[in-house]
Amino acid sequence: MNTRMADSPLPLSVAIITRDEEANLPRCLESVAGLATEIVVLDSGSTDATVAIARRFGARVEITDWPGFTIQKNRALTACRQPWVLSLDADEALSPELAATIRASFAAGMPTVRGYWMNRRNRYLGAWLHHAWTPEWRLRLVARTHARWVGGRVHEQLSVDGPTERLAGDLLHESYQRLDEHLQRTLDYARLGAEDLIARGEPFRAGKLLLSPWGRLLRILIGQQAWRDGWRGLLIAASSMLAAFAKYAFVLEHRLRRDRDPPPP
Repeated sequence: MNTRMADSPLPLSVAIITRDEEANLPRCLESVAGLATEIVVLDSGSTDATVAIARRFGARVEITDWPGFTIQKNRALTACRQPWVLSLDADEALSPELAATIRASFAAGMPTVRGYWMNRRNRYLGAWLHHAWTPEWRLRLVARTHARWVGGRVHEQLSVDGPTERLAGDLLHESYQRLDEHLQRTLDYARLGAEDLIARGEPFRAGKLLLSPWGRLLRILIGQQAWRDGWRGLLIAASSMLAAFAKYAFVLEHRLRRDRDPPPP
């Protein structure tokens, strides 16, 4: 790669959705400095310094309402103007190796694939995990006109209509710094997942409530060997079990309420 290519911004937009992310956003934006032609921040009503920080880094900021993760991330994708888009969360940052690999993928011109996967490495309660939530491949670098976000109210995913490859390097994720934050987010996501099931008209199944939590616990604790991450791995496995239980418990609660208070004829 020649020196000009190594120093020039790529034909790339960075898309980030935010709300009250002043603690995380500087690290995220510093990691993409000089890499992209534009940075687009879609903010949904921050009351802290998030918007000012984004503008200080040269981002184009748009203020919107909050329609949910999937719709909001598609809005951010649509707001981008470059042919390629790197979608990041505010609590994520590129490792130097990943940034270099992204730049290398454009060394010969526009990539021939439609998207690139990157492995997200998680820091949980102050330490990097080596087993739980590992590996966690995420499709984040995509050809803009061939990509869209899909999913329900939670656990949205980026999708492309063509071939993809994996990139070397890590997407560094500051997942949770406090246990109460993790547990509250677990319950929030469980409720959103239940609302998706209810909206699709899926009936409550007792087997899901009784067996799914144990399957989730074993997958994390044994399948991913989360126990090797010590008490952090145990907390993650237990919270995953809680998430599965709470989702189907919320569906059960909805059915009980519906049976108790049927709609008027």
